[in-house]
Parts: sequence; C-alpha cells; structure tokens
Amino acid sequence: MEFEDCYRMVQRPKYDCLLFDLDDTLYPLSSGLASECSKNIKDYMVEKLSIDKNKILNLGNLLYKNYGTTMAGLRAIGYDFDYDEYHSFVHGRLPYENLKPDPILRNLLLSLPIRKVIFTNADKVHAAKALSRLGLEDCFEGIICFETLNPIHRSAISDDEDEIEFMGSTLASTSPTHSNGIFDIIGHFSQPNPESGLPKTPIVCKPSEHAIERALKIANINPLRTLFFDDSVRNIQSGKRVGLHTVLVGTSNRPKCADYALESIHNIKEALPELWDGDKMSEVSYPGKITVETPVTA
Repeated sequence: MEFEDCYRMVQRPKYDCLLFDLDDTLYPLSSGLASECSKNIKDYMVEKLSIDKNKILNLGNLLYKNYGTTMAGLRAIGYDFDYDEYHSFVHGRLPYENLKPDPILRNLLLSLPIRKVIFTNADKVHAAKALSRLGLEDCFEGIICFETLNPIHRSAISDDEDEIEFMGSTLASTSPTHSNGIFDIIGHFSQPNPESGLPKTPIVCKPSEHAIERALKIANINPLRTLFFDDSVRNIQSGKRVGLHTVLVGTSNRPKCADYALESIHNIKEALPELWDGDKMSEVSYPGKITVETPVTA
C-alpha cells in the first residue's frame, strides 16, 4: 500500500491518435462539393479520355464499386493520364466558396489533447484549400493524402506489392479487351458468370486495407489506439478490419462496422466526451513527428 502511494501510475488515455477523413466528414455533404466533383469526373472522362458519354454513368459506377475511386479504376482498365492534371480538372473547379470557416469545429479540435491527422484520398492542393476555407489548417499534425500513398506515377501495371487488387487476380487472356488495350469492365460484368479476374490498379487509396495499413505505417500510428472518422461505410469497414476504432460521420444510424455514428462532426464531444479526459492529466504522451507529404503547421 505504501509502495502504491509512492509509485501511483497515471491511467493512460484510451486513444493516442484521431484519424480524420476530410471531404463530407469535416464539412457536410450539403456543401455541394461532392456532387460537383462527380460532375467534373464525368466531364474529364468524356473530354480528356474520349469515353462515350452514354457509357459514363455505368462505367463510373462499376469503377467506383470495384476500385474505391473512379480514378483508380480508370488506371486499372488501361487509361493513362497525368495525376496532377486529373486532380486539377476534377478539384480545381469546385465551388470552394461554399465552404465557410467553422469556429465551432476549430475550437473542438484545438481543445482535444490528442494527436490529430488527416487521411484523405484527395490530392494535397485540394486538402490544403479545403482546410484553409474551413479555418482548420492549423488543427492537424499532418495530412496523409494522394501524394503520400502515390509518390510516383507508374505508367505500367506491374506486380509491385503496393498495387491494389479488389477483385480476383491479374487480367487473364480471356478477359474482354478493346483493340485499344482498354479492359471492357462493362462487358466483363455483363457476362452471366465472369470467370476472369479484374486488372489491378497502381493507385493506392481507401477503402483498400493495404492503403490504410500503409498510411498507418507512414504516420507511425497504432490502429488499436486510434479513432478513425469517415463518412464512407466501406472505409469504416476496412478500418475496422485493420484494427482501428471507427466513427461513421453523416448519419446517426450505426452499422456493425462502426463503434460510433455521428450525424455531424460537431457532435463529437457529445458522443465521445472521454476524448477530453486527457486534458485533466498531468502528462499526455504523443508519438514523434510523422513524415507526411503535406504537413500542416500553425
């Protein structure tokens, strides 16, 4: 008893890190950026890749469903394009003026005595611009973005371990392919029982478990002591599978893969008051400085 009085351990907080998605998580879907982004992607497919306008809706849905993002799917089926040009076209024309400073969220984030990191599939220019418009640019230790996970534009598909494969194996010779080398994914799924697998994508992105694990490794984040906030059920499912504690943002309906569900990110303190318990402790332990593509500093 005497020893315990002399050497009393301070209880460690449950979480060491909060990992936040950006788009439709730190600001609401009602901002209109998501719908404009979707429109810009369709325009890019028609104007830059010369894809038949009548196929855009079906093709886009299949690519998004099977590869996580339309961009990753386009690369998988054989389209080659400059990543920066794609991001400039898709994000460069977004109505950022719809994003307003959010002092409520800013105060909540700054009052949290826990390490905070952004994890987005978007490019660094978009992430920095969105955070700046929201007035949150100095609320996070860093950003894990598209460039973080995809530092090199590989023009050819290889068997590199960094590639993502959601469905099946590498492209088989019996798979439907156009004469221009583009894999016919619409034709593939129109078959009664598609036998061949889908081609791989060189792009690393959520909801791939590999992408999440790679992001955690880069940022030196322990998934078992991290709370992951995202508006996508698919991303939350993958996060749960790699060991993250999960929070689905944008709805109060909690699926099995989510530990918590928030109608709005503004509800974070109401739903998770224990996150603020750390500010009552005499000492809070933080990991070292992370190496990210786009650090955001005060």
